[in-house]
Amino acid sequence: MRILGVIPARYESSRFPGKPLIDIAGKTMIERVYGQCLKSSLLSKVIVATDDQRIADHVSLFGGNVAMTSNKHQSGTDRCAEVANNSPEFDILINIQGDEPMIDPNQIDLLCKCFEDPQTSIATLVKKISTNEELFNENTPKVILNKNNEAVLFSRTAIPFLRGKVRETWIEHYTFFKHIGIYGFRTETLKNLTKLPLSGLETAEALEQLRWIENGYRIHAAITDQESQAIDTPEDLEKLLKLIQP
Repeated sequence: MRILGVIPARYESSRFPGKPLIDIAGKTMIERVYGQCLKSSLLSKVIVATDDQRIADHVSLFGGNVAMTSNKHQSGTDRCAEVANNSPEFDILINIQGDEPMIDPNQIDLLCKCFEDPQTSIATLVKKISTNEELFNENTPKVILNKNNEAVLFSRTAIPFLRGKVRETWIEHYTFFKHIGIYGFRTETLKNLTKLPLSGLETAEALEQLRWIENGYRIHAAITDQESQAIDTPEDLEKLLKLIQP
């Protein structure tokens, strides 16, 4: 089973332009993400997928693999699919977030292992929610799992609703999970997913994985107790620098 790790990276960002090339204690963010991916014991190859020549040149400079992709893509998933179309030698593709410079390679391996089951076509990670701040934060997607650890539903709201329980005590009465945004796909499945039209649930929640569920795809979820910090804003960068610098 040959597994390709793909890091989608774009230069433009409404909240943090040029984010992949920002300096984090002597290395750019994209180089740090790439380096963490190389520590995975199960990835056969790692590629940065971008439509920006500045990012491509930088990746080549530090010796990384890079693929230039279309600037028409609406999501990282679409960018990964283009790489999959040009990489027929790989069975599995792991879509790795390009803004998590401290991503744990063990999480990547945990996701890769989901595909040891031949029935798994899509996989992702989830983590138990431990605070009300996470539970009721609309920027933290929640997920309901069935008994086979498959995602039944994702939502920005707290799900399920606990009838008859005081809202502030919900996490004392039920195990809630949040979504960790790393995906794995069988390459043929990934190619098919990008051909699906927008769905009602996806439009309502702005969560692309709902399109897959609405079209009958099963998403296996592995449970992790780890989470890395995403860098979405300059403020996030300042918080991370305080953690990694003496």
